[in-house]
Amino acid sequence: MQSTDWSRGLSVEVGGRGVVSHAGMVLLRTLADRTGLTGALSQAVARRGFTPGRDRGRVLIDLAVMIADGGEAIADIDVVRHQADLFGRIASPATCWRALDEVDDVRVRRIARARAKVRARVWSLFDRLPAARAAGRDIGAGVVVLDVDATLLAAHSEKEGADKTYKRTFGFHPLLVTCDNTGEMLAIQLRPGNAGANTAADHLHVLTEAFAQVPAAHRRHLLVRADSAGATHAVLDWLTAQDAKRGRTVEYSIGWSIGEAERQAITGVPTSAWTPAINADGGLRDGAHVAELTGLLTLTGWPAGMRVIVRRERPHPGAQLTLFEERDGWRYTAFVTNTTIGALQWLEARHRAHARVEDRIRCAKDTGLRRLPSREFAINQAWCTLAAIAIDLIAWLQILALTGDLARCEPKTLRYRLLHTAARLVHGQRRRRLRIPSTWPWADQITAAFTRIAAIPAPG
Repeated sequence: MQSTDWSRGLSVEVGGRGVVSHAGMVLLRTLADRTGLTGALSQAVARRGFTPGRDRGRVLIDLAVMIADGGEAIADIDVVRHQADLFGRIASPATCWRALDEVDDVRVRRIARARAKVRARVWSLFDRLPAARAAGRDIGAGVVVLDVDATLLAAHSEKEGADKTYKRTFGFHPLLVTCDNTGEMLAIQLRPGNAGANTAADHLHVLTEAFAQVPAAHRRHLLVRADSAGATHAVLDWLTAQDAKRGRTVEYSIGWSIGEAERQAITGVPTSAWTPAINADGGLRDGAHVAELTGLLTLTGWPAGMRVIVRRERPHPGAQLTLFEERDGWRYTAFVTNTTIGALQWLEARHRAHARVEDRIRCAKDTGLRRLPSREFAINQAWCTLAAIAIDLIAWLQILALTGDLARCEPKTLRYRLLHTAARLVHGQRRRRLRIPSTWPWADQITAAFTRIAAIPAPG
């Protein structure tokens, strides 16, 4: 009977006073205000001659904070709206719908400029820019790593732009860019489900947006990573042209399809040219090797300085191999880069670290991207923009205000331990005090985080 004793004498009734849930949301909301993001969005979406009953920048920030807290539908704003003693007056779902409907293409661009301006301020608050890492060490001091990838979003009803995907599902095929240093989502383009994976125009669009999001002081050395969908003439030529600009270094590391020419080149690689690959912690990886194919290929028409590097590895049981791979039992992958220095093993490990973008996408789907709220494409694109802002707020919170496990955990863990915390709101001496239960294991970290955020200088 001991397993059910906990509920003996327990009753549930209405009548609690001063108790609030999701108290940790005050951290994200205050962070948006202190960094100037709320005010910047208000200016970005303002309409001349129109004064709404609810400031639209405030509404958009509240939606982004709700998404960061795990909200999946606009109606979830009611969780915050009915706690006015703590959060103040929050817009109704109907007002939130209207605010999203007003975000047209012009305002999407203005929001992007506002985000870039605020991001520059936030990065200036870092003690130092977090370093992207691969094979157990930093990729390079001051190097900003941008990861480009696409994903599929399922649609379970008829939505504008939803279409059949290459995996025979139905929905959308957004393309996005994340910053590996900070975990921010710099750009996202919502696309129909039948959009091509290697559409160069879309890659150039999100890369241009992402470059603009990187603060100018940190734009001097960039590394762009992508899978083979980004290995088009237009994308590689554009990246090469960016690298040629004075005062800027733009490196790339992009997947490369293995065709007949590459297979012939692999056959011509002498045994002595294969060197052991390294794993994620920098140690040698058994059964994996790398070699360079550049001198064995005819690369006419491709950018000067482009190198082709190939990796071979013994496949895991059940892996599907091509006829060429079945011949010698190795599985081959390749990528191209314009980096001229560094051991092949290091360059290959740096490229494989691009796989972290899959974790970023998984967390993004857990932060608003899994479900799109509207039948209208424009509203869904606006929702994606707010999801990107929510991801940024979580990243800034972890870098600026949190330490230990909370500074590294995924959004779902952060919600259960911090954002969804219950507290008591106490009034006295013309002040409000939010009191976290002393038995809550993360109470001290929450209060310390609020103190750090409150100390951020107000925007000028």
